[in-house]
Amino acid sequence: MTEFWLSAGLLLLAALSFLLIPILRGRRRQQEEDRTALNVALYQERVAELAAQQAAGVLDGAQLDQGRDEAARELLADTEGAEPARLRHLGKALPLLAAVLVPLMALGLYLHFGAADKVALTQEFAQAPKSMDEMTTRLERVVQAQPDSAEAVYFLGRAYMAEQRSEDAARTFEHAVGLAGRQPELLGQWAQALYFAADKQWSPQVQALTDEALKADPNEVTSLGLRGIAAFEGERYQEAIDYWKRLLAQLPQGDASRAALQGGIDRAAERLGGAAGQASQPAPATARLKVRVELAPALQGKVRPDDTVFIFARASNGPPMPLAAKRVTVAQLPIEVELTDADAMMPQMKLSDFAEVQLVARVSRGGQPTRGEWRGQGAPLPVATQATQHLTIDSPDL
Repeated sequence: MTEFWLSAGLLLLAALSFLLIPILRGRRRQQEEDRTALNVALYQERVAELAAQQAAGVLDGAQLDQGRDEAARELLADTEGAEPARLRHLGKALPLLAAVLVPLMALGLYLHFGAADKVALTQEFAQAPKSMDEMTTRLERVVQAQPDSAEAVYFLGRAYMAEQRSEDAARTFEHAVGLAGRQPELLGQWAQALYFAADKQWSPQVQALTDEALKADPNEVTSLGLRGIAAFEGERYQEAIDYWKRLLAQLPQGDASRAALQGGIDRAAERLGGAAGQASQPAPATARLKVRVELAPALQGKVRPDDTVFIFARASNGPPMPLAAKRVTVAQLPIEVELTDADAMMPQMKLSDFAEVQLVARVSRGGQPTRGEWRGQGAPLPVATQATQHLTIDSPDL
C-alpha cells in the first residue's frame, strides 16, 4: 500500500501544478503591466517637457516633432516584449481553493468508490498463511470486500468446516447457494454442515438437500457419504454399503479416505450377516486407548477452570480430523479417559480402522477443537496399545 499512496501523491502534485503555475505566471504578467504603465507615464512626461521648451522658444516646431517621434520610438521599444493584457482574471482565491479541494475530493471519492481494501488483500494473499485460523480470517475479509463472490463464500464455508465451525459453515454454504444457484456440490456441502451442526442428527432438510443433489449428480461425493451414514445409523446396512461403494469408486487411488471408507463398508457387511463379496477384509477388533491428561505446573495461572479441553486421537497417516474425541474442562484435570470406537466422530472413521494413531490434548478457551491456546501431544503409537498413555499440556498451540 505504501507504493500505491506514494504514486497517488505524485499524481496529485502533478495535478496541483496545473493550478498553481498560472498563479505564478500571473505575478510575472503583473510585473510586466506595471513596467508598461511606468513607460507610458515617462513618455507623457517627456512630451510635456518638449511642449514647455517649445513654448519658451527653446525648440522650434521641427525640433518638437523630432523629440516626440524619438519618445514614441523609445516607448514602443520598451513595450514590445510585454504580453497583451488579459480581459478576465480568475484572481488568486479560486485557484488556491481548488488546489486544496482537489486532493480532498480525490481522496474522498477513492475511499468511497475505490478498492483500497482489495489492493491490501491482494498484497496479503501474496504471502502464504501461517495457520488455518489466519486463512479463515483472510477469507472472511475477502467475503466482506466481495460479498457477491460465490467462489470466496464457498471457500470460506470449507474453511469453517475444517475448523469444525459447522453452524457458521451451514450459513455460509446457504449464502453460496443463493449466489451460485443450487449446484449439486454446494447442496452436498450445505447438507453436511447442517448434519454436523445438529450434532450428527439426520433431518428432513438434510434429506431433501441430498435428494436434490443426487438427482442432479448421482455421483456427488458429499451427499453419497452422508446418505451412507444415515443408512448405517438406521441399520439399513445394505443401503449404506451401496452408497459407500459408489463413493469409493469416485475416490482416486491413494486417497487417505479410502481406508476409512472401506472400514465402514466392512462393518456394514459384518452387521448385515457377512454377505459374500460385501467386505474385502474381516472387520477389525474394537480399539481401546487409555490416556491420562494433566496440565503443566507452569500453565496453572494462564488458564481458567472453565476452559475447554479436547482429548482426541487422530490417524498418524490419514485424514487430519479426530477419529475419537472426548471433551472435559481444565477444572477436571488431571483426568484419565478411554477412547474407543464408540467415541468416533463419524461411523465410517473409527480407531480400529487405522494401525497407528497420535494422541493430542488441547486447551481451547473459545471451545473450538481445531484451535486453542495450549497443547500436549504424544508420539505415534499402535492402536492396539494396552498401556495407559500420559499427556502433559505444556506447549503453545501454534
